[in-house]
Amino acid sequence: MTTDPRLKKIGEIRTAHLFDIAVDLNSPLPIGSGPFGRRVLFGAAGGTFNGPKLYGNVLPGGGDWALFDSDGTMALDVRLTLRTHDGALVHMTYGGRWVTPPGMRDALADHDGRHRIDPADYYFRTNPLFETGAESYAWLNHTVCVGSGYLIEGGIAYRIFQVL
Repeated sequence: MTTDPRLKKIGEIRTAHLFDIAVDLNSPLPIGSGPFGRRVLFGAAGGTFNGPKLYGNVLPGGGDWALFDSDGTMALDVRLTLRTHDGALVHMTYGGRWVTPPGMRDALADHDGRHRIDPADYYFRTNPLFETGAESYAWLNHTVCVGSGYLIEGGIAYRIFQVL
């Protein structure tokens, strides 16, 4: 195998914990099957986020316009509004994938017990981006993140890491 001489050896990607977020969800709204798959809206009813650099509340009104393909993989299309503890508004968007093994799908469909399933049993990853006009949080406008999601009682949660 030959290596392209134009490629540079760079350091590994490093991350730092940005925050943990819990999003309370409304009852899902099944939009139905269309040309791209089965669409469901998981509306955000509120929530909280907490980290070393910022913390506050998730405002109601956003959500995930999720698209399920034929093998059950969910493609995320999420838009949320965060209000920091000092009143700044931050627009958070992310895509991602939630892949559940076929043997787990019935258990994950159980709304009363699915939050008890070990997140190691499914793949749930996101790529958050941010937009804000608040000067004290303008650094978020130039930040790329990765996250790992999991189910909680009444909603969904993520551990979000800033890519350094």
